[in-house]
Amino acid sequence: MFISSIHIYWAFGGNWGSDAVLPTKDDNNTKVLNQSILPTLIVALGLLGFGLHILIISGLIAFDIPQWLSKYGLWIIASIFTLRAIGDFKYVGFFKKIKLTKFGENDTKYFSPLCLTIGILTLILELMK
Repeated sequence: MFISSIHIYWAFGGNWGSDAVLPTKDDNNTKVLNQSILPTLIVALGLLGFGLHILIISGLIAFDIPQWLSKYGLWIIASIFTLRAIGDFKYVGFFKKIKLTKFGENDTKYFSPLCLTIGILTLILELMK
């Protein structure tokens, strides 16, 4: 949910940390993705939803959710974050080719390990359910 709030901050014009969170080409300047409001808000809302779902499933908050979401939600979250950690084999993930950019270094040190950790912990939560 904290990561969601950072994305909301970026969506509404915040700049803190934004220079190293989008993949760039080898020149370290040409962004592979364009930073715009709608995609950033979609990511923020997705992350918020994932966080709320995990809180609901773990019993920390009480809220009725559809049965299909209760059955498959954690699998979906674990899959998304694990696939993100594996990456696209070019700019993102553990197996990326372009590693020596500012984003590439941050992705290797922080973003991919965080995604893998979230994926594994979500899988553990699902298996304990």
